[in-house]
Amino acid sequence: PLLLLFVLPASARAQIEASQARRPNVVLLITDDQGYGDVAYHGNGMIQTPNMDSLAQQSVRLTDFHVDPTCSPTRAALMSGRYSTRTGVWHTIMGRSLMSADELTVAEVFAANDYRTGMFGKWHLGDHPDFMPTNQGFDHYFGIPYSNDMNRKEVPLPLVRDLDVVEDSVHRDTTITARYTAEAERFIKANKDNPFFLYLPHTAVHGPLTPGAKFKGKSQDGPYGDWVQEIDWSMGKLFKVLEENGIDDNTLVLFTSDNGSAREKQGSNLPLRGRKGRTDEGGMRVPCIVRWPGKIPAGISSGALTCTMDLLPTMARLAGGKAPSDRVIDGKDIWPILSGKNVDADP
Repeated sequence: PLLLLFVLPASARAQIEASQARRPNVVLLITDDQGYGDVAYHGNGMIQTPNMDSLAQQSVRLTDFHVDPTCSPTRAALMSGRYSTRTGVWHTIMGRSLMSADELTVAEVFAANDYRTGMFGKWHLGDHPDFMPTNQGFDHYFGIPYSNDMNRKEVPLPLVRDLDVVEDSVHRDTTITARYTAEAERFIKANKDNPFFLYLPHTAVHGPLTPGAKFKGKSQDGPYGDWVQEIDWSMGKLFKVLEENGIDDNTLVLFTSDNGSAREKQGSNLPLRGRKGRTDEGGMRVPCIVRWPGKIPAGISSGALTCTMDLLPTMARLAGGKAPSDRVIDGKDIWPILSGKNVDADP
């Protein structure tokens, strides 16, 4: 290899060195209300999730990964690397600003390190323009500001692109997963030559359950299972576009859920006790798998206690930067766990 570098033209050597030094792309996939037992690789026999299962086989599985018991606090902790209460998000509220605009988000950390940033999906951290994703570090946004059950005369459920409402209401829209996926595919293709951060927080599987037409009746777990299978299809589409654009090997993919299943509306948190909205494990312990070919060992698991707050300091390292030092960051850098160097240790 050293001799090859001597005989190659300088431009070719520079390309090799740049490729070797390139920071990873990051794809963060989060579902809404998907329980610990709602994936085939955790033993669910009623829902088929071949892409999630394949991802799990190629990943480190974080089997003790924790979130908040409801959606907005989880998202605030993920964005900030801090306990959600520090950000002003005490619980899930409809139709008002939530997370403090002064918080420094993981998207802003990526942007500060010359990453392209895109978000496609559910935000739920404030619907005033100052609190929306494009004012919190994202270059592009397409999605809904809050949950898909929050459709009232005084608070409609709009579909927003950046800061512009493109549809007044997408309540019960059966195409929403496919639309998010198409936006994510376009973002990947447009940024294949730059490091990028893609955040895809699905509307699925939060009620009302609205799987796409071609997925209805395909699972053995009703509309809930059908929608989980559509998420799995979406994941497969993203893997395909990463491979087709030659960037799969340099892309870290993380998949998790924002809280446990509500359970009485279908779904499973087994073998854990409890459900969404409660602080026993069924509400706060969720599936989490992380893949980066050649950098994260395939097919291993870690029972170390990890959580959404750990993502900001970990991602800051991978982006070539550092976590903010002007505020308390409660999360820890869990790269030693993800990389397989210390899978059993708490961060």
